[in-house]
Parts: sequence; C-alpha cells; structure tokens
Amino acid sequence: MSVEVYADWDEATHLVGHLHLAERSAAVSFEYAPEWLGRPNAFAIDPTSLPLGRGTFHGAALFGAIHDCGPDRWGRVLIERAVRKGTVEKKPYHDLDYLLALADASRIGALRFRRETRGPFLASGQTIIPPLVRLSALLRATDAVHGETETAEDLRFLLGEGSPQGGARPKASVVLEDGRLAIAKFPKPDDVRNIAAGEILALTLAKNAGITVAEHRLVTLNPGSISVITRFDRDGARRIPFISGHSLLGLSAGTVGSYAQLADGIRQFGHDVAGDLRELWRRLVFSLLASNYDDHLRNHGFLMLAAGRWALSPAYDLNPVPEIERAQTPKTAVTEDQEEPSIASSLDAAPRFGMKRAEALAALRETYAAVALWRSTGKQLRLGAHTLSIYATAFEHPLMEEAARLL
Repeated sequence: MSVEVYADWDEATHLVGHLHLAERSAAVSFEYAPEWLGRPNAFAIDPTSLPLGRGTFHGAALFGAIHDCGPDRWGRVLIERAVRKGTVEKKPYHDLDYLLALADASRIGALRFRRETRGPFLASGQTIIPPLVRLSALLRATDAVHGETETAEDLRFLLGEGSPQGGARPKASVVLEDGRLAIAKFPKPDDVRNIAAGEILALTLAKNAGITVAEHRLVTLNPGSISVITRFDRDGARRIPFISGHSLLGLSAGTVGSYAQLADGIRQFGHDVAGDLRELWRRLVFSLLASNYDDHLRNHGFLMLAAGRWALSPAYDLNPVPEIERAQTPKTAVTEDQEEPSIASSLDAAPRFGMKRAEALAALRETYAAVALWRSTGKQLRLGAHTLSIYATAFEHPLMEEAARLL
C-alpha cells in the first residue's frame, strides 16, 4: 500500500513525500518529495526518524510523527465496531489502516494523506463537526458504545469526528461558539471518580503555577462531567504541525524515556530552547506535586512555529491520580538512571534544564504554592465536596511534604 503524505504549511497544502507499507511484514518506507526538499522553508516532519534529505527511510512500524496522527485506543474501538456494522468498508489490518480511517478534518497536526494525487484526503466524509451544544447527544453515543448497544448512526456520529489525541478515554471533536475546534472528553459508565473534574482542576492549578496550558472548561451534564479542551494545533482554519515528545526523541514503542531526555531533545530541535527547558522543568515538578502520574512522553507535544524548530505545546492531559490508583499508573522518570522521582532529584537535575538551583527553587516555590491551594481552587470551580475528598490524596502526600521541607 502506498499513500502520499501532505502538510499544511505556509498558507498552502504541499506534497511532502511518499509512504509505502509492505502488507505482509508491516515494514514501512518513506521518501521526501523533490518539490518539498526544494522549498526554502521545508522541514523534517519527524526530525529523528525522518531527517530532511534525499533517499529512502525504512522502519519496522509507522514513523513517530505519522503514528502521532493515528487513533488512540478509543478511536480503534470505534473503527473496529464500524467495520462490523458496515460503516467503514475496509477492515484494518495495520496501523496505517486505522490512521486512514480517521476524519481528515479533525486529525491532529498538519499532516494529511491521499492514495493518489488530486484524490480526496483520507478519510474525507460529509459529516460536519458538531457544535458544543450537541454534547448530550455525543455522550449518549459514547455510552451506547460502552454498553455495546451502539447503532451505525452512533458510530458515524463519533467516528466521523475522529479521535485526535492519545488515551483510552471516550472523546470527540466539537466546535466552540467562536468557531474554534476543541476536544470533548466524556465519562465512562464504570468511572469511580469524576475524571473530567480532576483534569480541569489540574489544568487550572498548572496555569496558576505559571505553566502554559491548553484552554479548558468543565461542562456538567447528567449523569457526568465533560472536559472540553481547545485544540492548540489550529489557528482558525490553519493547521499547525504537531509531534509528540516520544516521536521527537525517536523512541521505539514501549520505551518510556525521561524528562531529562526530553530536555536534550529540546536542545537539539527546540525553538525557544531556554524558555522551553524552564517550562519543562516546572511541568516536571508540577506533575510530581499534583500526582499527574500518567505523564508519558506522548502526553508532551511540540508545535512547528518556525521552519525546522519545534516549540513545546501547551500542557494537556493533566490528570491527578489518587493514592489508591497510583500502583497501576506509570510515571515518567526525571533522568535515565533514576527510578523513583522525587523533589530532591528534580532539583539535582535542574542543570540539565539550564537552571541554577536558586532559579529552580523559585519555580518550585511558585508551583508548590499553587498546588497547595487545590481545595480552594476546586471550590472556585464549583466542584462538590465529595469530588474534592476523592482527590485529596492526589494533592496531599509525601512529595508535597518533601517540597515544603526543601523550600
């Protein structure tokens, strides 16, 4: 199977290269198009695995930046259900099949795909991305999927909007009142806590701690809450190239990586190196203090703001995890040779983020102060007492005590 890879860049859509999949082995190859290489502002869509240059690149699986465009676990469930009901014609056998089944209009980043020149971008449909006021209908459709009672119409409704970013949570694209694209994340019937409330609380605390975060809001519907996150890979109708931290480093599937490695990636490919390194260290400390354990490197993103240089995206997917759930939740290491993250080890690693200890302590102080106000911030967000009590151990724990001792 061969597809053409395009990118929206510099006010136009350009052919970037050709991707080929070997059906039997699932091996892939990619070659940049001569016209892309000849552009003065061309860039490598994947700086580690696909550096800009002539020749054919080979891989055992989809290259990172292209993999980032594909569906998450929720999206794969929708595609597989849609195949069974005849809503999607082609049965997916490879990651590329899943990727091409997603709606082009809402796919993350600026990459687009065609089977042939002047053919439609895949997958192109007639579905219109629903406005925010359709959240109730979207919630009913996701509940039907979880109950395995979904109809073909439910799947067209959900799958037509794609599933833009990673994770297993049910989600769909929506259009805000001002026309901007956003992601709505829905509750699951078996949730034991209000996940959306926790995410919005964490994003609010992070913003108060001086971290750049994605715009967000909490929408309360019966029987649950929905977090609505504005897409930062769009500027009006303009698409902005996106790559995950995992792909920026060229890590293989299953490799966890560390914050210090991501800092090295910023040094090599970053747009505002000094600023992004300081921001990343602050996010590291915030994740420890706010128990944001599921902070793997696919939950860190980068945007192409200037040709060839990647800028740290606003923070997203911040989810505080209560103590009872932490044993099953991974957390990203501070450095490659450190097993258990701590505030002390974060301060020791500050030089790898271009920070002196005094500067790191100042950032820690601001972050600690913001997280320590978690309960009053939650009340300002109108979160109920029961919800706040469930999240208490996510914000009151030994790492907060360690930070207080070090300040």
